[in-house]
Amino acid sequence: MKCPFCGEDDTRVLDSRPSEMKIRRRRECGKCLKRFTTYEAVELPMLTVEKKDGSIQPFNKEKLMAGIFSAIKKRPVTAGQVQGIVDAVEERFTEGLRTSITSTEIGNVVMEQLKDIDQVAYIRFASVYQDFSDVAGFINAISELGKS
Repeated sequence: MKCPFCGEDDTRVLDSRPSEMKIRRRRECGKCLKRFTTYEAVELPMLTVEKKDGSIQPFNKEKLMAGIFSAIKKRPVTAGQVQGIVDAVEERFTEGLRTSITSTEIGNVVMEQLKDIDQVAYIRFASVYQDFSDVAGFINAISELGKS
C-alpha cells in the first residue's frame, strides 16, 4: 500500500477491524510516519439483469428502489424497510456468485418481501410488475393474498 502523503511503499498496519461489510485498516508510513485509513472490501461479480424484452442491463439498486418507493407511496413503510428489500434482492443473487439474473426473479423476491411488510404495497407493485390488464388480475392477486 502506497502512502498517500509521500508515495512510499513501506507502510504497516496498526489496527484492523470490520466496518459495514468492509475491513477498516489504520496504517502508518515507514518513511514520513503519517497515518491514514484504508478500507478493504470483497469484490463481488458484476450483476446483470436480463429484461423481459431480452436486453441486458447492469443491476441498478437505485432503479429498483424507485420502483418500490412508487408502490409504497402514502403507505406506512419506512425507507429502512425499502433498503432492506433491495439488500435482500442483492444478497440473494450475489451469495451464489451469480452474474446474471432475470427481471422476473427480482420481481418475485420484491413481491415476496412486500407481502410480509404491506399488502397494499404488494398489490401496487404486482399490478405494475405483472402488468395487470384488467380487474381480474387485481382480483386474482387479492385472492392469493387471502389464501396466504
